[in-house]
Amino acid sequence: MEILVCVRRVPDTAENEIRLNSAGNDIERGDLVYSVNEWDNYAVEEALQIVARIGGKVTVVTVGGEEDEEVLRREMAMGANQGVLIADEALNGSDGKGIATVLRAFVQQGHYELILTGVQAEDGGAQVGGMLAATLDYPFASLVNSIEVLPGGKLKISREIAGGNKEMNEIDLPCVLSIQTGINEPRYVGMRGIRQVAGLEIPTFTASALGVDVGTVGVAAARVKRTDYFVPALGKGAEMLQGSSEEIIEKLVALMKAKGGLN
Repeated sequence: MEILVCVRRVPDTAENEIRLNSAGNDIERGDLVYSVNEWDNYAVEEALQIVARIGGKVTVVTVGGEEDEEVLRREMAMGANQGVLIADEALNGSDGKGIATVLRAFVQQGHYELILTGVQAEDGGAQVGGMLAATLDYPFASLVNSIEVLPGGKLKISREIAGGNKEMNEIDLPCVLSIQTGINEPRYVGMRGIRQVAGLEIPTFTASALGVDVGTVGVAAARVKRTDYFVPALGKGAEMLQGSSEEIIEKLVALMKAKGGLN
């Protein structure tokens, strides 16, 4: 099975102190530490496990700049067969629709039976997977937490729904699935593995090379635009109840009654 996984390089929220820039229109990015988007890591691991069971090839693709090669090489060290970079200044400022447009053009260059994305990006929304499926006219499912390959070009999938329940479906190939965390346990990637792929060539495509009209992507074509960044105002701190267990229970019940939680 030919599987394409769309990945993204994002600021590592565990390693960074996020601050606004002086203009107040973006975060300060100069000293940020970056890593692969967490949800995308689970998507790559799932693709590798599918190929281990039934055979095939895993390609990872990202839309960005030269610095984004690092996440492709990490996923190649993880086991992906090939990494592909789509880099073009014309794509700067693209919204989810713009990214989906250029990914659609890349998908149409190959013969991918299954396309995986993470459910969401740590630095953005959760719209690219669904938009990519819509532009390709492929079936789509989100919040997928298990995949079973069936005979006859179908998959059996489960989706996470409200209340911790699972919804079971069959879906035809080719399709696009957005993968939820917890579907698997992504394998560890050591420095040795990263060094082994350090010299491998990563093909790079521009928008024009993929046949994308640059007027349909980039900041000028974006329908969703960032208008402001702000730090939320601090709310009140928690109220700590003091006393014995009985006294704390009495105070808690009184507070809940006062705030309408109990009649």
